[in-house]
Amino acid sequence: MDKHNWNELKRIIEINSWTKNKAGVDASGAIFAEWMEALGYTLQRHPRGEIGDHLHFVSPRKEGKKLLLLGHLDTVFPPGDFEGYTEDTAWIYGPGVCDMKGGNYVALQALRRLHASHGAIFNIDMLLVSDEETGSDDSKYLTADLAENYDYCMVFEAAGPHDEVVIGRKGVGTFFIDITGQAAHAGNHYSDGADANLEAAHKLQALVALTDLDQGTTVNVGQITGGIGANTISPTARLTFELRYTSPQERDRVLAAVDEIIAHTHVSGTTATLSGDIQRDVMAPSDAQSHFIEQINTLCGITLPTEKRGGVSDANIVASHGIPTLDGWGPFGDGDHTVHERAAKQSFRDRIELVTEILGYVTEGRF
Repeated sequence: MDKHNWNELKRIIEINSWTKNKAGVDASGAIFAEWMEALGYTLQRHPRGEIGDHLHFVSPRKEGKKLLLLGHLDTVFPPGDFEGYTEDTAWIYGPGVCDMKGGNYVALQALRRLHASHGAIFNIDMLLVSDEETGSDDSKYLTADLAENYDYCMVFEAAGPHDEVVIGRKGVGTFFIDITGQAAHAGNHYSDGADANLEAAHKLQALVALTDLDQGTTVNVGQITGGIGANTISPTARLTFELRYTSPQERDRVLAAVDEIIAHTHVSGTTATLSGDIQRDVMAPSDAQSHFIEQINTLCGITLPTEKRGGVSDANIVASHGIPTLDGWGPFGDGDHTVHERAAKQSFRDRIELVTEILGYVTEGRF
């Protein structure tokens, strides 16, 4: 990549694209739309009122497998928190440079090279959503629906330190247990109360006991609220907890156990209700995914390094709907979600070269 390319990347990194900054996310999306339409893509825009629009770029069709390239436009820092672009001989620094404006740019550059060499691009579409960093609460339904139209998916989150692609990610869910008890004066009418805080303590221990590190399952009660003051039996309490898991079986085990925890009362007079949901289901390795990797290795004459990660991405959404999915096609970087975020220049070059080769086989119908 030459100075012109770095300047293009600088242009989008300098736009604040915090998820709640709709104007900034849409401005970044408009630049990508300009670049993609120059390659013969048709934009299918999915307008949103409070968050940025989701952008689906569609290529012409012919016989052969269909590939979805998946990324997100949003970043995590509000205006004024962490902004700007800097670089040195080896690294680029700035919000989104590896998570994941840099990854989107890798995909763009590979498509540009493909367009230059082939004259037209077939069967390779790109979806850029606007709310991944806040859990894809809106876009996950669109992503899941569109994914059904594709044979494969490549997601452009950052690569591993040795250019690994990601074959597995934990599933994640966030839940709330609201407990209702009975307030009473702690001195004069202690026995008249039903202590919601005490019930919460029992349930907290039961929840944490569901953790199974050997299976990669964690249940973390990250927040506890409840009560009025030291002289009052607590009438209400809330537990906020997160579940992360590596298999559908572990998901089902924990969810069934949580239902039992809700149903069982330790403190007479208290009741509990559960809310929340699975945010992104598990991205589990599969035979179809292994075949995807084997095709890449055979066609490109390489051995693609792979890894699993505990964090989630929109790859979870596509993979959990049965589409062979590989994540981590962006450049290697670190410090994401911090003011030290950076991405390696050489990794940009390496990733663009490999992705270009893979996309060539797809558009030629050789996959």
